[in-house]
Amino acid sequence: MRIGQLPLDEQLVALRAALTRNEVLMDVLDRAARLDLPGWYVTAGAVFQTVWNTVTGRPATFGIKDYDLFYFDPADLSWEAEDQVIQRSRPLFEEVTAQVEIRNEARVHLWYEAKFGVACAPYAGTEDAIDSFAATTCCIGIRLDGSRWRVYAPHGLADVFNMVVRPNPVLAPREVYEDKSRRWRQEWPELTVLPWPTSATP
Repeated sequence: MRIGQLPLDEQLVALRAALTRNEVLMDVLDRAARLDLPGWYVTAGAVFQTVWNTVTGRPATFGIKDYDLFYFDPADLSWEAEDQVIQRSRPLFEEVTAQVEIRNEARVHLWYEAKFGVACAPYAGTEDAIDSFAATTCCIGIRLDGSRWRVYAPHGLADVFNMVVRPNPVLAPREVYEDKSRRWRQEWPELTVLPWPTSATP
């Protein structure tokens, strides 16, 4: 039986086993916890691509461009406040052998339309940001609370373990999904990429 067909509690055990193979990810998680940022998660490619690498027998860090650290602080939506967090984190992450991208998801609506061409309503929390990724497969966030793992996975884990890329047409435009999918297929040709639904807006 494939991992994606296991009961969810067993998939969570398998997820933790897969992610702990990636020593860089574990280092980022440990250091991120020390920052104590509100509503933080390590998310996106660093998480689901580590699982893909486990499933396909590749090195744990294969193909991972960076490690996305999201947090949510609506108290100050200025770029300067976000940059202060970025600068404060630099000494903490300087020994990490990968790029760590830190973003305050409370201010995404201020720049999203200029970058992607569609308006983005203000998020209510980091979970909203994760919910809006272009593919449901990407929608996983991980954080450590002491020894406890906190996993946010609104679409479950089956597609991630089954290497299925499924569109999530709630915000990101079609071209973002297709560009990402094309890039991922170059690194992980085993992926099954589902088409953008015809009923969704382009």
